[in-house]
Amino acid sequence: MVITRISLENFTAFKELKFQPSPGINVLVGANSTGKTHLMKVAYAACDISKTKANFAEKLIRVFLPSGRALGRLVKRQKGSIRGAVEVYRNSLKLRISFSNHATVPDSATVTGAKDWMAHPVESVYIPAKEMLSNAPGFRSLYAQREVHFEEIYADILDRAYRPTLRGPVDPERKKLLTYLQKLIEGKVVIKEEEFFLRNKQGNLEFTLLADGMRKLGLLWLLIQNGTLLNGSILFWDEPEANLNPKLFGPLIEILLQLQRMGVQIFLATHDYVILKEVDLRMKSEDKVLFHSLYRDKNTGEIKYLSTSEYLRIHPNAIAETFADLYNREIKRSFGEVAK
Repeated sequence: MVITRISLENFTAFKELKFQPSPGINVLVGANSTGKTHLMKVAYAACDISKTKANFAEKLIRVFLPSGRALGRLVKRQKGSIRGAVEVYRNSLKLRISFSNHATVPDSATVTGAKDWMAHPVESVYIPAKEMLSNAPGFRSLYAQREVHFEEIYADILDRAYRPTLRGPVDPERKKLLTYLQKLIEGKVVIKEEEFFLRNKQGNLEFTLLADGMRKLGLLWLLIQNGTLLNGSILFWDEPEANLNPKLFGPLIEILLQLQRMGVQIFLATHDYVILKEVDLRMKSEDKVLFHSLYRDKNTGEIKYLSTSEYLRIHPNAIAETFADLYNREIKRSFGEVAK
Protein backbone atom coordinates (compact mmCIF):
# COMPACT_ATOMS: atom_id res chain seq x y z
CA MET A 1 0.00 0.00 0.00
CA VAL A 2 1.83 3.09 -1.29
CA ILE A 3 2.03 6.58 0.17
CA THR A 4 -0.65 8.73 -1.44
CA ARG A 5 -0.21 12.02 0.42
CA ILE A 6 2.02 13.80 2.92
CA SER A 7 0.80 16.92 4.71
CA LEU A 8 3.13 19.05 6.83
CA GLU A 9 2.23 22.05 8.95
CA ASN A 10 4.86 24.05 10.84
CA PHE A 11 7.23 21.11 10.60
CA THR A 12 11.00 21.78 10.32
CA ALA A 13 11.43 24.08 7.29
CA PHE A 14 7.81 23.81 6.12
CA LYS A 15 5.04 26.28 6.92
CA GLU A 16 2.46 24.23 5.02
CA LEU A 17 2.85 21.55 2.38
CA LYS A 18 0.42 19.08 0.85
CA PHE A 19 2.51 16.66 -1.18
CA GLN A 20 0.98 14.08 -3.55
CA PRO A 21 3.50 11.51 -4.82
CA SER A 22 3.33 9.08 -7.69
CA PRO A 23 2.83 5.39 -6.83
CA GLY A 24 5.95 4.78 -8.95
CA ILE A 25 9.11 6.91 -8.97
CA ASN A 26 9.26 10.35 -7.37
CA VAL A 27 12.31 12.48 -8.19
CA LEU A 28 12.78 15.37 -5.75
CA VAL A 29 14.85 18.31 -6.96
CA GLY A 30 15.51 21.74 -5.50
CA ALA A 31 18.15 23.97 -4.01
CA ASN A 32 19.69 23.18 -0.62
CA SER A 33 17.40 23.81 2.37
CA THR A 34 14.18 23.23 0.44
CA GLY A 35 13.28 20.16 2.51
CA LYS A 36 13.84 17.24 0.15
CA THR A 37 15.53 15.04 2.75
CA HIS A 38 13.10 16.09 5.51
CA LEU A 39 10.14 15.13 3.34
CA MET A 40 11.58 11.66 2.73
CA LYS A 41 12.61 11.16 6.37
CA VAL A 42 9.17 11.94 7.78
CA ALA A 43 7.52 9.58 5.27
CA TYR A 44 10.06 6.86 6.04
CA ALA A 45 9.53 7.23 9.81
CA ALA A 46 5.79 6.73 9.31
CA CYS A 47 6.32 3.66 7.12
CA ASP A 48 8.89 2.12 9.46
CA ILE A 49 6.63 2.18 12.54
CA SER A 50 3.92 0.35 10.61
CA LYS A 51 6.15 -2.73 11.05
CA THR A 52 8.07 -2.01 14.26
CA LYS A 53 4.98 -0.67 16.13
CA ALA A 54 7.24 2.00 17.64
CA ASN A 55 5.99 5.34 18.94
CA PHE A 56 5.77 7.80 16.02
CA ALA A 57 7.10 10.73 18.03
CA GLU A 58 10.05 8.68 19.27
CA LYS A 59 10.83 7.53 15.72
CA LEU A 60 10.83 11.11 14.46
CA ILE A 61 13.26 12.08 17.21
CA ARG A 62 15.58 9.19 16.35
CA VAL A 63 15.43 9.93 12.62
CA PHE A 64 15.90 13.72 12.85
CA LEU A 65 17.99 13.95 16.06
CA PRO A 66 16.90 17.40 17.29
CA SER A 67 19.15 18.98 19.93
CA GLY A 68 18.58 17.46 23.36
CA ARG A 69 16.20 15.02 21.63
CA ALA A 70 13.47 17.58 22.26
CA LEU A 71 10.49 16.89 20.01
CA GLY A 72 9.41 20.55 19.98
CA ARG A 73 12.56 21.54 18.10
CA LEU A 74 11.04 19.90 15.01
CA VAL A 75 8.43 22.67 14.92
CA LYS A 76 9.20 25.45 12.43
CA ARG A 77 10.91 28.28 14.29
CA GLN A 78 8.50 31.12 15.00
CA LYS A 79 7.73 33.44 17.90
CA GLY A 80 5.25 32.32 20.53
CA SER A 81 3.58 28.96 21.07
CA ILE A 82 3.19 27.03 17.82
CA ARG A 83 2.02 23.51 17.02
CA GLY A 84 3.48 21.40 14.27
CA ALA A 85 1.65 18.56 12.55
CA VAL A 86 2.40 15.70 10.17
CA GLU A 87 -0.09 13.57 8.26
CA VAL A 88 0.89 10.61 6.10
CA TYR A 89 -1.71 8.79 4.00
CA ARG A 90 -1.71 5.34 2.43
CA ASN A 91 -4.99 5.36 0.51
CA SER A 92 -7.68 5.46 3.24
CA LEU A 93 -5.17 4.98 6.09
CA LYS A 94 -4.08 8.15 7.84
CA LEU A 95 -1.39 8.59 10.49
CA ARG A 96 -1.30 11.99 12.21
CA ILE A 97 0.93 13.51 14.86
CA SER A 98 0.85 17.01 16.33
CA PHE A 99 2.98 18.61 19.03
CA SER A 100 3.93 21.98 20.49
CA ASN A 101 7.24 23.75 20.02
CA HIS A 102 7.56 23.48 23.83
CA ALA A 103 7.37 19.66 23.76
CA THR A 104 10.41 17.96 25.23
CA VAL A 105 9.31 14.31 25.38
CA PRO A 106 7.53 11.98 22.93
CA ASP A 107 4.54 11.45 25.25
CA SER A 108 3.53 15.10 24.88
CA ALA A 109 2.59 14.53 21.23
CA THR A 110 -0.92 13.65 20.06
CA VAL A 111 -0.98 10.69 17.65
CA THR A 112 -4.09 9.46 15.86
CA GLY A 113 -4.68 6.60 13.43
CA ALA A 114 -1.76 4.51 14.70
CA LYS A 115 -3.80 1.35 15.40
CA ASP A 116 -5.17 1.03 11.87
CA TRP A 117 -1.85 2.17 10.40
CA MET A 118 0.05 -0.61 12.14
CA ALA A 119 -2.58 -3.17 11.24
CA HIS A 120 -1.45 -2.76 7.62
CA PRO A 121 2.38 -2.86 7.71
CA VAL A 122 4.48 -1.81 4.75
CA GLU A 123 8.12 -2.68 4.05
CA SER A 124 10.32 0.40 3.68
CA VAL A 125 14.02 1.20 3.38
CA TYR A 126 15.93 4.49 3.53
CA ILE A 127 19.35 4.63 1.84
CA PRO A 128 21.28 7.64 3.16
CA ALA A 129 23.88 9.58 1.20
CA LYS A 130 26.60 8.22 3.50
CA GLU A 131 27.53 4.60 2.80
CA MET A 132 27.34 2.38 5.90
CA LEU A 133 28.18 -1.23 4.95
CA SER A 134 31.93 -0.68 5.33
CA ASN A 135 31.32 0.60 8.88
CA ALA A 136 28.94 -2.19 9.81
CA PRO A 137 30.87 -4.53 12.16
CA GLY A 138 29.85 -3.75 15.74
CA PHE A 139 27.76 -0.71 14.84
CA ARG A 140 24.33 -2.21 15.52
CA SER A 141 25.28 -3.54 18.95
CA LEU A 142 26.88 -0.21 19.84
CA TYR A 143 23.80 1.71 18.66
CA ALA A 144 21.47 -0.60 20.61
CA GLN A 145 23.38 -0.17 23.89
CA ARG A 146 24.64 3.41 23.78
CA GLU A 147 23.25 6.86 23.00
CA VAL A 148 25.50 7.52 20.02
CA HIS A 149 24.80 10.60 17.92
CA PHE A 150 23.74 8.84 14.72
CA GLU A 151 20.39 9.23 12.98
CA GLU A 152 18.51 5.94 13.19
CA ILE A 153 18.40 5.61 9.42
CA TYR A 154 22.02 4.35 9.62
CA ALA A 155 21.15 1.55 12.02
CA ASP A 156 17.98 0.76 10.07
CA ILE A 157 19.76 0.32 6.74
CA LEU A 158 22.14 -2.19 8.32
CA ASP A 159 19.18 -4.12 9.75
CA ARG A 160 17.81 -4.43 6.21
CA ALA A 161 21.17 -5.41 4.75
CA TYR A 162 21.75 -8.17 7.31
CA ARG A 163 18.45 -9.91 6.60
CA PRO A 164 18.77 -13.51 5.36
CA THR A 165 17.46 -14.53 1.97
CA LEU A 166 13.76 -15.27 1.55
CA ARG A 167 12.67 -18.89 1.41
CA GLY A 168 11.61 -20.37 -1.90
CA PRO A 169 12.64 -19.81 -5.51
CA VAL A 170 13.58 -16.36 -6.81
CA ASP A 171 10.99 -15.00 -9.22
CA PRO A 172 12.20 -14.30 -12.79
CA GLU A 173 12.05 -10.50 -12.56
CA ARG A 174 14.07 -10.39 -9.36
CA LYS A 175 16.55 -12.95 -10.72
CA LYS A 176 17.07 -10.82 -13.83
CA LEU A 177 17.81 -7.74 -11.72
CA LEU A 178 20.22 -9.65 -9.50
CA THR A 179 22.10 -11.01 -12.52
CA TYR A 180 22.33 -7.50 -13.99
CA LEU A 181 23.68 -6.09 -10.72
CA GLN A 182 26.16 -8.95 -10.35
CA LYS A 183 27.66 -8.01 -13.71
CA LEU A 184 27.99 -4.39 -12.60
CA ILE A 185 29.72 -5.21 -9.30
CA GLU A 186 31.49 -8.25 -10.77
CA GLY A 187 30.41 -10.60 -8.02
CA LYS A 188 28.01 -11.28 -5.17
CA VAL A 189 27.82 -9.83 -1.66
CA VAL A 190 28.35 -12.18 1.28
CA ILE A 191 28.31 -11.57 5.03
CA LYS A 192 30.70 -13.09 7.56
CA GLU A 193 30.46 -12.17 11.24
CA GLU A 194 28.77 -8.82 10.48
CA GLU A 195 31.39 -7.95 7.83
CA PHE A 196 30.43 -7.48 4.19
CA PHE A 197 32.53 -8.91 1.35
CA LEU A 198 32.31 -8.88 -2.43
CA ARG A 199 32.82 -12.46 -3.60
CA ASN A 200 34.26 -12.82 -7.08
CA LYS A 201 36.78 -15.03 -8.94
CA GLN A 202 39.63 -13.69 -6.82
CA GLY A 203 37.92 -14.58 -3.53
CA ASN A 204 36.30 -12.37 -0.88
CA LEU A 205 37.16 -8.67 -1.03
CA GLU A 206 36.19 -6.70 2.10
CA PHE A 207 33.94 -3.69 1.58
CA THR A 208 36.49 -1.35 3.15
CA LEU A 209 38.63 -1.92 0.03
CA LEU A 210 35.81 -1.26 -2.44
CA ALA A 211 34.96 2.06 -4.04
CA ASP A 212 31.97 3.77 -2.39
CA GLY A 213 29.91 3.47 -5.56
CA MET A 214 30.41 -0.30 -5.69
CA ARG A 215 29.31 -0.53 -2.05
CA LYS A 216 26.06 1.26 -2.91
CA LEU A 217 25.34 -1.10 -5.79
CA GLY A 218 26.24 -4.01 -3.52
CA LEU A 219 23.70 -2.75 -0.98
CA LEU A 220 21.03 -2.57 -3.69
CA TRP A 221 21.86 -6.17 -4.67
CA LEU A 222 21.41 -7.26 -1.05
CA LEU A 223 18.05 -5.49 -0.67
CA ILE A 224 16.71 -7.16 -3.82
CA GLN A 225 18.26 -10.53 -3.00
CA ASN A 226 16.93 -10.73 0.57
CA GLY A 227 13.43 -9.65 -0.45
CA THR A 228 13.35 -6.21 1.19
CA LEU A 229 12.52 -4.60 -2.17
CA LEU A 230 9.45 -6.45 -3.42
CA ASN A 231 6.02 -5.53 -4.72
CA GLY A 232 4.41 -3.15 -2.21
CA SER A 233 7.61 -1.93 -0.57
CA ILE A 234 8.81 1.70 -0.49
CA LEU A 235 12.37 2.87 -1.19
CA PHE A 236 13.74 6.25 -0.12
CA TRP A 237 17.19 7.15 -1.52
CA ASP A 238 19.02 10.36 -0.68
CA GLU A 239 21.51 11.43 -3.38
CA PRO A 240 21.99 8.10 -5.19
CA GLU A 241 24.68 9.81 -7.28
CA ALA A 242 27.01 10.33 -4.29
CA ASN A 243 30.40 8.66 -4.94
CA LEU A 244 29.03 6.77 -7.94
CA ASN A 245 30.79 6.97 -11.31
CA PRO A 246 28.49 8.76 -13.80
CA LYS A 247 28.87 5.81 -16.20
CA LEU A 248 26.82 3.78 -13.72
CA PHE A 249 23.98 6.31 -13.44
CA GLY A 250 22.20 4.83 -16.47
CA PRO A 251 22.28 1.22 -15.27
CA LEU A 252 21.21 2.36 -11.79
CA ILE A 253 18.18 4.24 -13.15
CA GLU A 254 17.30 1.24 -15.33
CA ILE A 255 17.22 -0.92 -12.18
CA LEU A 256 15.06 1.59 -10.31
CA LEU A 257 12.63 1.84 -13.22
CA GLN A 258 12.34 -1.94 -13.26
CA LEU A 259 11.72 -2.00 -9.49
CA GLN A 260 8.94 0.51 -10.06
CA ARG A 261 7.42 -1.78 -12.69
CA MET A 262 7.55 -4.58 -10.11
CA GLY A 263 5.44 -2.51 -7.69
CA VAL A 264 8.04 -0.69 -5.58
CA GLN A 265 7.30 2.97 -4.79
CA ILE A 266 10.50 5.05 -4.96
CA PHE A 267 11.53 8.48 -3.67
CA LEU A 268 14.84 9.95 -4.91
CA ALA A 269 16.38 13.26 -3.84
CA THR A 270 19.07 14.38 -6.26
CA HIS A 271 21.25 17.34 -7.22
CA ASP A 272 22.61 15.69 -10.35
CA TYR A 273 21.77 16.60 -13.95
CA VAL A 274 22.75 13.18 -15.33
CA ILE A 275 20.45 11.37 -12.89
CA LEU A 276 17.56 13.58 -14.01
CA LYS A 277 18.29 13.04 -17.71
CA GLU A 278 18.77 9.29 -17.32
CA VAL A 279 15.30 9.08 -15.78
CA ASP A 280 13.91 11.24 -18.58
CA LEU A 281 15.55 9.26 -21.39
CA ARG A 282 14.99 5.76 -20.01
CA MET A 283 11.43 5.99 -18.70
CA LYS A 284 8.66 4.52 -20.85
CA SER A 285 5.21 5.95 -21.44
CA GLU A 286 3.64 3.42 -19.08
CA ASP A 287 6.06 4.16 -16.24
CA LYS A 288 4.67 6.15 -13.31
CA VAL A 289 7.25 8.88 -12.80
CA LEU A 290 6.83 12.35 -11.31
CA PHE A 291 9.43 15.09 -10.98
CA HIS A 292 8.82 17.31 -7.94
CA SER A 293 10.55 20.69 -7.80
CA LEU A 294 10.76 22.15 -4.29
CA TYR A 295 11.51 25.87 -4.08
CA ARG A 296 11.12 28.93 -1.87
CA ASP A 297 8.42 31.39 -2.86
CA LYS A 298 10.03 34.73 -3.77
CA ASN A 299 7.41 36.73 -1.87
CA THR A 300 6.93 34.70 1.31
CA GLY A 301 10.15 32.69 1.50
CA GLU A 302 8.09 29.58 2.28
CA ILE A 303 8.71 26.20 0.63
CA LYS A 304 6.35 25.17 -2.15
CA TYR A 305 6.50 22.54 -4.87
CA LEU A 306 5.41 21.85 -8.42
CA SER A 307 5.06 18.39 -9.96
CA THR A 308 5.24 17.21 -13.55
CA SER A 309 5.60 13.96 -15.44
CA GLU A 310 7.69 15.67 -18.15
CA TYR A 311 11.33 16.62 -17.68
CA LEU A 312 11.07 19.78 -19.79
CA ARG A 313 8.26 21.05 -17.55
CA ILE A 314 10.26 20.87 -14.32
CA HIS A 315 10.13 24.38 -12.86
CA PRO A 316 12.11 25.75 -11.28
CA ASN A 317 14.99 23.46 -12.24
CA ALA A 318 18.18 24.71 -10.59
CA ILE A 319 20.11 21.66 -11.82
CA ALA A 320 19.34 22.23 -15.51
CA GLU A 321 19.83 25.99 -15.15
CA THR A 322 23.30 25.48 -13.67
CA PHE A 323 24.22 22.98 -16.40
CA ALA A 324 23.00 25.39 -19.10
CA ASP A 325 25.04 28.20 -17.55
CA LEU A 326 28.19 26.04 -17.66
CA TYR A 327 27.50 25.14 -21.28
CA ASN A 328 26.95 28.78 -22.26
CA ARG A 329 30.16 29.87 -20.56
CA GLU A 330 32.08 27.11 -22.35
CA ILE A 331 30.66 28.19 -25.72
CA LYS A 332 31.45 31.83 -24.95
CA ARG A 333 35.04 30.97 -24.07
CA SER A 334 35.44 28.82 -27.20
CA PHE A 335 34.15 31.57 -29.48
CA GLY A 336 36.36 34.05 -27.70
CA GLU A 337 39.42 31.96 -28.44
CA VAL A 338 38.37 31.61 -32.09
CA ALA A 339 37.96 35.39 -32.37
CA LYS A 340 41.50 35.90 -31.16
